Amino acid sequence: MIAASKKAEVVKDNARAANDTGSPEVQVALLTARINELTPHFKQHA
Repeated sequence: MIAASKKAEVVKDNARAANDTGSPEVQVALLTARINELTPHFKQHA
């Protein structure tokens, strides 16, 4: 799971406005961060 501090940073960097968590930009950025976090696990257990 992505850490709350990392999630807040991703949201802040990609938000259209304050407290924007639903825009496509934010959602894609959060999914990308999650995928990047899981990639080493997938490589290890492939």
